[in-house]
Amino acid sequence: MTELAGKPFLYVVVCAAGVASGVGTLIAEAQERGWEVGVIATPAAMNGYFDAPGTESRTGRPVRSAWRSPADPRPFPPPDAVVVAPATFNTVNKWAAGIADTLAVGTLCEALGLGVPIAVLPSVGEALAAHPAYQESLTRLRGLGVRFGEGRVPEGFAWTRALELLDRP
Repeated sequence: MTELAGKPFLYVVVCAAGVASGVGTLIAEAQERGWEVGVIATPAAMNGYFDAPGTESRTGRPVRSAWRSPADPRPFPPPDAVVVAPATFNTVNKWAAGIADTLAVGTLCEALGLGVPIAVLPSVGEALAAHPAYQESLTRLRGLGVRFGEGRVPEGFAWTRALELLDRP
């Protein structure tokens, strides 16, 4: 466990889906459960999909979306766990294929390689969820130990389900 004021550190990866505006619910619940939280967003998610300044205020840390230069200090400690919520079709497929072309997907690839527990709440419409590539990506990631919850439809997106997925082996 990474020690920061005695708390484990949770990375929350946010993708560009309409439900991303509710990620504050997940962050607040994680903090109530004793997690220190750092947020990494896809570049597209930074285009108004969630309240980045409010998130920074809540976590006390910058929202990351771009690679740091080698001379810059690491703004987050290594993660004890990762939550991807909402997870989009694009992010899930790139991650499963090992395409680390953004900080968010690169972080997911690295966490998977390190064996860090990862929980995912997808936000993918029915047509894209039925796509064969997406189904193959889910199968591959599940086979590697990634824990998926339901969350495809925006109505009733269950933010705290991701934290419950981390509580079980």
